[in-house]
Amino acid sequence: MKIQERTGAGQGRSAAPAQPSVGDRLPTPPRERKPALAALAVLLILVGALGATMLVLQAGDRIEVVKVTKEIPAGGSVTDSNVTSVMVAEDSSIHYVKWSLLDDLKKLKAVSTIPAGAVAVGEMFGDKVGATQGKTLVGVSLKAGQFPADIKVGDTVAAYRVTEGGSGSGGNSSASATGGNSLIVDNAVVSTVPAASGDELVGSTNSSYTLAVDNDDAGALAQAAANNEVVLVLVPSSN
Repeated sequence: MKIQERTGAGQGRSAAPAQPSVGDRLPTPPRERKPALAALAVLLILVGALGATMLVLQAGDRIEVVKVTKEIPAGGSVTDSNVTSVMVAEDSSIHYVKWSLLDDLKKLKAVSTIPAGAVAVGEMFGDKVGATQGKTLVGVSLKAGQFPADIKVGDTVAAYRVTEGGSGSGGNSSASATGGNSLIVDNAVVSTVPAASGDELVGSTNSSYTLAVDNDDAGALAQAAANNEVVLVLVPSSN
């Protein structure tokens, strides 16, 4: 009788669920979700896509224009050696000079000094040189021999005062700049020249020129011009 009771008790214990041993498996911590990082990643993707789209749109609105690479003095002209092309965003409020109009631009003159690095706009150029800040226009009446034969608008010239003992009455200009004669202006810019048909003064054989000079030099040049004591010498261009 006791044997049966112990057997039944043993059977009852075997029916209970077995407890897992401690070394079988460690508990796995739940994964931590970071919604802020996910949202940031999505935002960065959207910003990158938007930036790429804007670059494409801007590239479609860009135009090729003229950029000055060497300083152009007042009265100077554009040449192949002092400009280059550059792409800029098109803006109807800015009168950019398109690169395709370079040949037409070469026919015009800088109305004032244009620094290197400036993008050319229409307001910088004109048919002739005018008075600008710090500059005065002075007219001179010269006889043959008192100026270089091939002088033109935009050229830089030096003006010398010639005395009665010099060549002021029409001698060679290079000789007139020596022998005790003094320099009046070393960097005058030719603003106007006689027309091709001959812009001589009535009743004389003189030719009239207009020079843009510094305000401080205008008085001395005008006085010498009134006394017919001016000789012009062409200054080589640095371009």
